[in-house]
Amino acid sequence: MTPGTTVTPHGLHHVTAIAGDPQRNVDFYTTVLGLRLVKRTVNFDAPEVHHLYYGDEAGRPATILTFFPWPGVEPGRQGAGLTTATAFGVPPESLGWWQTHLAALGVDADTPRTRDASSGAEEVLTLRDPDGLVIDLVAAPGDTRSGWDGAGDVPAEHAVRGLHAVTLSEADLEPTQRMLTDLGMAHTGDDGARSRFRTTGDTATVVDVLGGVDGHGVQAGGTVHHIAFRVADRATQQQWRTELVARGLEVTEILDRQYFTSIYFREPGGVLFEIATDEPGFTVDEPLLELGRALKLPPWLEPDRATIEANLPALRDRG
Repeated sequence: MTPGTTVTPHGLHHVTAIAGDPQRNVDFYTTVLGLRLVKRTVNFDAPEVHHLYYGDEAGRPATILTFFPWPGVEPGRQGAGLTTATAFGVPPESLGWWQTHLAALGVDADTPRTRDASSGAEEVLTLRDPDGLVIDLVAAPGDTRSGWDGAGDVPAEHAVRGLHAVTLSEADLEPTQRMLTDLGMAHTGDDGARSRFRTTGDTATVVDVLGGVDGHGVQAGGTVHHIAFRVADRATQQQWRTELVARGLEVTEILDRQYFTSIYFREPGGVLFEIATDEPGFTVDEPLLELGRALKLPPWLEPDRATIEANLPALRDRG
C-alpha cells in the first residue's frame, strides 16, 4: 500500500466477539455491564447461531459490542493476530464504583491501574467476561455520551458511555503500523511495546497495537472475531473499497447486514477489519422502545423463520 488515502475512518463502529452460552452472555452484558440488548438476530452466514448486539439506548455506532454465541464452543487463546482487549469509556470518578460492583458480583477483575499512553496517563480497570473476553473500563473525562441506564443495575452517573479503544496484538509491529497510517490514522506515540493510533472523530478513536507478542492467538470462545470502523454512508464505503482494492488488498464485496452495510479485509498481522456504515441503524425493523425484544431476521431468511427459531436456544432478556 502507498500513503494518501482520500477517506479515513470516523472512529470505531463496533466490535464482534465469540461467546459460549447465549443466556449467560445476555445476563452478563445487560446486568453486569449495564448495556442494552438492542438487537436479537442470527449470524447471517450461520443462522443456527444467534447474533446479539449490545450498546446504548439506540445502539448508536461507537457504542456497539456484538457476539456470536456458540453453545459448547472451545475456549480460544489470546496471542498475536488477534484483538486482545476491547475498552469502554466510563466517567473518571466511576472506576471505584465499578470495582465494588464487579467484586460484589464475583466478576474476574483486576485492581484499577494507571497506564501510560501517548496522550498522558489513563486509569484502567480490566475485567474478563464468563468466556474470558478481556474488557477494559477506561476513565474517559472527555466522553460526554450518556450511556444506557434502562436496566437499573448500573446508575446513570456510572454507566458505560460506549466504545473507547481496541488493542491489537502482533508478532511484528511495523507492518500493522504502516497499514494503519496508510488508512489515515494518526500515530500519536509509543509506550514501550504499545503503539497508539487515532482515527478522526470525537469518541472511540483509539487503536493500540502491541508488538513483539509471542504465540499465535486462536480465535474461538472468549476472543474477538473482528473490529469495525465507521463511515457515514454507502457511497463513502464504496470509495473505501475502490481504494483498498487499488492498493492490492483482498476486500469483500459490500454485504448487507440489515442495520449497516459492510466490507471486510485483513491487516498484515491477520486481524479482520470491517468498514461499516452508520446507516440505517437498529430502528429500521423495530421501534426504539422495543429494541432487542424479538428475534429479527432479514427478508431473505424470513421464509425459514420456523426452522431457525426451532434451532436457536431460547433467550430471556434481562436488559
